[in-house]
Amino acid sequence: MPDFNTFDFMVTDENEVLLLLYARETEPFEPTVELNYDEHTIVLRRNEDDVLTLENIEDEIFDDLQEEDTLLVCEISPAEEDEEEKIVYTYEADIID
Repeated sequence: MPDFNTFDFMVTDENEVLLLLYARETEPFEPTVELNYDEHTIVLRRNEDDVLTLENIEDEIFDDLQEEDTLLVCEISPAEEDEEEKIVYTYEADIID
């Protein structure tokens, strides 16, 4: 069973930041992201009822996000040992102040 608190960031060839995490039970709806530079956290509001706080974010990720208006998010399904993970949701979350 995967740890649903696990997440990772990637930077694409176009220098866009991509957040990878395990899919939640609800669908994202009008997602937003709040950056907290002082506490090194990102709050992802997937929908009205589902809010995730991502902690211990590296400075490099914050630097890459400073000029961005959105954060790319890819949610994947947990995979069994012999299966590949599958993409469940992909979306852009608006970065708000």
